[in-house]
Amino acid sequence: SDPEATSSQVAILYKQPTEDRNTLGGHRKLLGERLVTAMLNARLFEITQREDSPFAAAVAGKGRFVRTSEFFQLAALVQEGEIGTGMKALLTEAERAARHGFLPSELEREKANLLRGLEQLYDDRETQPSGRYASEYVAHFLQGEPIPGIEFEYQAAQALLPTLSTEEVNATVRSWLSEENRVVLANSPEKEGLAVPTADELAPLFRSAMAEEIAPYEDTTPVEPLLAEIPAPGTVVAESSIPDLGITEWTLSNDLRVVMKPTDFKEDEVLFQAFSPGGYSVSSLDQHVSASNASQIVALGGVGGFSRVELQRKLAGTAVGVSPSIGELTEGFSGRASPQDLETMFQLIHLYFTAPRKDPTAFQAMRNQMGAVLANRSSSPRAAFQDTLQVTMAQGHPRVRPLSVETFNEMDLDEAFAFYQDRFADASDFTFVFVGTFHPDDLRPLVETYLGSLPDLDRVESWADLDIDPPTGVIEKEVHKGVEPQSQTQIIFTGPFDYTFENRLGIRMLAGVLDTRLREVVREEMSGTYGVSVGRTYELFPEPRYSISIGFGSDPQRVEELVEAIFREIRDLQEAGPDPEDVEAVKEQERRSKEISLQENGWWLTQLRFAYEQGTDPHSLVDDSRLAGVTPETVQRDASLWLRLDNYVKVSLFPEESR
Repeated sequence: SDPEATSSQVAILYKQPTEDRNTLGGHRKLLGERLVTAMLNARLFEITQREDSPFAAAVAGKGRFVRTSEFFQLAALVQEGEIGTGMKALLTEAERAARHGFLPSELEREKANLLRGLEQLYDDRETQPSGRYASEYVAHFLQGEPIPGIEFEYQAAQALLPTLSTEEVNATVRSWLSEENRVVLANSPEKEGLAVPTADELAPLFRSAMAEEIAPYEDTTPVEPLLAEIPAPGTVVAESSIPDLGITEWTLSNDLRVVMKPTDFKEDEVLFQAFSPGGYSVSSLDQHVSASNASQIVALGGVGGFSRVELQRKLAGTAVGVSPSIGELTEGFSGRASPQDLETMFQLIHLYFTAPRKDPTAFQAMRNQMGAVLANRSSSPRAAFQDTLQVTMAQGHPRVRPLSVETFNEMDLDEAFAFYQDRFADASDFTFVFVGTFHPDDLRPLVETYLGSLPDLDRVESWADLDIDPPTGVIEKEVHKGVEPQSQTQIIFTGPFDYTFENRLGIRMLAGVLDTRLREVVREEMSGTYGVSVGRTYELFPEPRYSISIGFGSDPQRVEELVEAIFREIRDLQEAGPDPEDVEAVKEQERRSKEISLQENGWWLTQLRFAYEQGTDPHSLVDDSRLAGVTPETVQRDASLWLRLDNYVKVSLFPEESR
């Protein structure tokens, strides 16, 4: 137990010797183990969706402590005082699998998921990031992990997965539940009235789980189609393009706008985002907690006639995901799919618009889970630090309250569901952006059928300015929490911002130069911190403003010294300007970053989404001509403009004993 612990957890680890994976037989066994852990995790996840779940979250998996020892682990996040209950539930589920085995339907589902994942890696084998190869080389060198390459792994899986029977995988889980080399880890907050279970209290749970009657697992895989009826399609009524950027725009008969950029960066990836003005800013203050969590609540319930668990089973063997979202100023979607699963993706979008699902059981399960997560959140020094920073930056605005059990309990299922339905009742003001491996002609029938058929109420909507503004002047606060001799400090400069391309580039360059300078001085020369970071943001809505933040961790005794050094460097930057070599280095980083980003679907998706949302010219995304205008003199000017020493917030975390 620990006074700073925020949750109760229990884990059972079964230590095992490592096995040789450098043979075909070893690789086949590894595939079988991956199937076993996937099936166990699916069962554990299903339990967390119940209102009476004995744990808030649970996981099964294999890992490695050192090169000669690995382990099979069952772990759970549990309610306060329920470590024994959660542990018993973990043991019962493992024993259920060992005693009755897995069902053929479960095995076939996870085989399909495993093979589909390998197929995606195989299809994109020519465009994998270097980091993936580097990590494989490290594992091979340090642990002897085989690295035969994705071509072999995909072909081997195609040949070997059909040979893995239920009998064989069932024997695997039984072999893992050994009575030797077991370790039980139980973690709990330390506080008055909360008893921590002893070893003598936990040990008998192994015997009781083995002795109980345990019913076999029941599995039902939905056979109904996602959509009972294909909707009557709309039509594309207007088309335009930006040929030099490869962008095509459509307006549909329901006024929905579609923006498409086909690419060849990856062979098996289509990404999308969608947005519409409004968000939870249009909710009343009383509705805020329900409205700001409405999209997560709906996603918990599944969609159409499928619960969340049933939907996962229905989508087995596909590479598709769709998530609704409601932010402060917009509502929308994000998702991805393999080109062969595009119709499924569009059907899910259509269903989240027209047939969201309200699930009281899943909602109550989420409340129970969040209760376990939030019950002792205030015990964490880092949480206290972040909460103070958040409340200070929002000037105590009632919509910006720290997470707690009390605020979370203000959430109402009916209120949240009604708000979600209202936000997605009208598709006419939505813009969808698609980037990836497709041709617009192939997308057209799907767009017309599943997007063109969405409701058109022709509402004229916008977001509301909630007046959540940062403070002005100098605000300095100290948070005293915890016993560890460590501090965290955040300094944030904010202000109005002229949202031009030049200024957005300028603030990125200033942050980069300042980051370089502080790293050299505060970390390298003064040895005051393991790392100091400089971040920057800028936004156009609800009003143009910027933020530059400086954060570092340190010895509590050195906070004042390091803060003085940071402000000294800022003043020097304003008065003498930066080192020209630092400016050129940051400009080169910007060039290299842009060079890489221009070959990434995710970058294009995000940038196009914001360009269309903010009404800026997409050509600016590829225009590097202004970079030549960045000089030591412009960085010096921007430092004086945006690092105002009479307008910032500084919050520092100290241990309690330092009061």
